[in-house]
Amino acid sequence: MNKQSTTDPISRWLGLALEYVNSDLDVPFWSQTISFWLIGILILASIRGFLLRAAQVFSRVSINNEDSTIIILALIMGTYFLSSVLLIRVNLPKQYRTIITHAIGDIEFRFYHRLFDLLFLISAIS
Repeated sequence: MNKQSTTDPISRWLGLALEYVNSDLDVPFWSQTISFWLIGILILASIRGFLLRAAQVFSRVSINNEDSTIIILALIMGTYFLSSVLLIRVNLPKQYRTIITHAIGDIEFRFYHRLFDLLFLISAIS
């Protein structure tokens, strides 16, 4: 199962739209810019939703120790950040993929992508 595509969806749609308009717009630049902003908006909305849900859970459980609450949230947010980077890496162009691979180190990306797919499937079924 090879998920790495040659072009991202925004570049594909922008290229198709510009075929009919006959514009001299720089498709790679604008598709990367639009993708960057959309991913940022999605991540911020997801983090906001998670923090609101976590606040509800912590108020119901009534954890009075603020230090343990902060540590738990920091661990979960760190895990979320790493999983977001791994998933975003799939849709990046090859030149940027190598930058993330070099920054994270030598890990088995396919293993984590399969694990994510399996966990997503299990959570969707249940």
